[in-house]
Amino acid sequence: MSTFQTLGLGEAVLQAVDAMGFVTPSEVQEKAIPILLESDTDIVALAQTGTGKTAAFGFPLIEKIDASNKKTQGLILSPTRELCLQIASEIKNYSQFIPNMHSVAVYGGASISDQARLIKRGAQIIVATPGRMQDMINRGMVDISQINYCVLDEADEMLNMGFFEDIKSILSHTPDEKSTWLFSATMPREVSVIAKKFMSNPVEITVGTKNSANKNVKHEYYTVAARDRYPALKRLADANPNIFSVIFCRTKRDTQSVAEKLIEDGYNAAAIHGDLSQNQRDLVMKSFRNRQIQMLVATDVAARGIDVNDITHVINYQLPDDIETYNHRSGRTGRAGKDGTSVVITTKSDARRIKSIERILKTTFEKKNVPTGEEICKIQLFNLAEKIEKTEINEGVDQYLPEINSHLEHLSKEELIKKLVTVEFTRFHDYYKKMRDILPMDDQGRGDRDRDSNDGSTRYFINVGEKDGFDWMSLKDLLKDTLNLGSDVVNRVDVKEKFSFFNTPSEHTDAVIAAFEEIFLDERKVNIEISENRGGRDRNRRGGGGGGRGRFNKGGGNNSRGNYRGGDRDRSRNNDNGGGRDRRKRRDRY
Repeated sequence: MSTFQTLGLGEAVLQAVDAMGFVTPSEVQEKAIPILLESDTDIVALAQTGTGKTAAFGFPLIEKIDASNKKTQGLILSPTRELCLQIASEIKNYSQFIPNMHSVAVYGGASISDQARLIKRGAQIIVATPGRMQDMINRGMVDISQINYCVLDEADEMLNMGFFEDIKSILSHTPDEKSTWLFSATMPREVSVIAKKFMSNPVEITVGTKNSANKNVKHEYYTVAARDRYPALKRLADANPNIFSVIFCRTKRDTQSVAEKLIEDGYNAAAIHGDLSQNQRDLVMKSFRNRQIQMLVATDVAARGIDVNDITHVINYQLPDDIETYNHRSGRTGRAGKDGTSVVITTKSDARRIKSIERILKTTFEKKNVPTGEEICKIQLFNLAEKIEKTEINEGVDQYLPEINSHLEHLSKEELIKKLVTVEFTRFHDYYKKMRDILPMDDQGRGDRDRDSNDGSTRYFINVGEKDGFDWMSLKDLLKDTLNLGSDVVNRVDVKEKFSFFNTPSEHTDAVIAAFEEIFLDERKVNIEISENRGGRDRNRRGGGGGGRGRFNKGGGNNSRGNYRGGDRDRSRNNDNGGGRDRRKRRDRY
């Protein structure tokens, strides 16, 4: 087995390796470092996120830099500010025992003049995001025309983010005789184009199988109805008491919504997406790295470059559009040789996509059932017992023990343990004993509808629909605002052309009927009745009148309860049940 000493590294770098506690090189380091040290060659290295690629190019780059010469000799391009800063920090650690070796991080959101001044003062290595580097080139603030080495780190992510033209432009300002080192998790077409255009006979090394999944990551999926996505997420969190996770959503809206629900339910959660300022992003990431945040909800773009150790789970709240993105998501866990779990919360319509991911990434997904309330309570109970057992005694409590003992001395050992456990356990028990379990669905969705008629909910008919400007989402939002009974009360909203249906838990039936006694849609009275059909498919009902557009008024006046206009109305409307298939697709998309 190789060691860092046998790879050919110099004494100063080996001293840094020892100081950082590195023991055994990873596979990508073992393969890449000797090649890069031996000669000035181009290289394409394919390896999953978290396999040690930074050291694989960082160590040989430092060895080849002339620290006595202040000119810029190496350029490292990375996709995001976070990754740029992380690489710059690592390069500083790797070169800590080499005098006069300097690196500068160049990224957006910070003073460009300050960065230019640091480069001018003398920086042998520049670590940059493509956008800021292109900006500095355009302004004449940096000269990369004489560099000897150019590293493209996470090349596929940079190209996924739309930096293809920037990278081509930046490389056009570098000398032809330089060495180009391209490191990537996958090899999409755009990466191949860069390799062919700007590299000469590159050596290719692959860790694992090309476009393969990280072998340390276990993949599992849970098939649920679209309305059960969040309840399933909550149960998965409760079934993993020590979870430290990134939850991926497809849109900024979903990201913020899921994070807010988690916070409302008492979890240490936060959202990170494109609408946050750079300062807000920095604060969120700092809290996540310090584990003050247990569940980070993120969009794919905002999560680019997140490199946090010991993430236990990556949860795909929705599947991404492409396989490469899923591969990058799952690569946030199972890093540095540790095990991790990638979870997909999916609907029956995504069954084929799961099979495609398995085939392309050459991995296997385990289909699992969402934990029941009883299973979660058991897990939490034993987790509490383990925490009590492993808790180190704080001797500071000694002064209070005599009085505490006097309060508790009448209790037997069994009674004391039962009361102690009950303090923490009760909140899970009381919550889940009132909640229906999320029963398993097969890939055709059978079983879920069989459950609906006995799920303790009431189904209502309401005489507003598509002709009034509503789709299922806008009507649900308005119902929630009108009823004011909590965020998860309204579910199974089904919008027809002239009327709609929705469900609430049966204990809210009287409140729902009362809330709509004096509600008007412009000039028309909004009628609400308990539906005769409490199951999954609703029979055609009377039209119930069309007309006004999405405004509920209390008592027929102008006191608006909200103005909701329909979204995408490109739907089939052949009859009152028309467009059902298209509407189901819209639900799954959200």
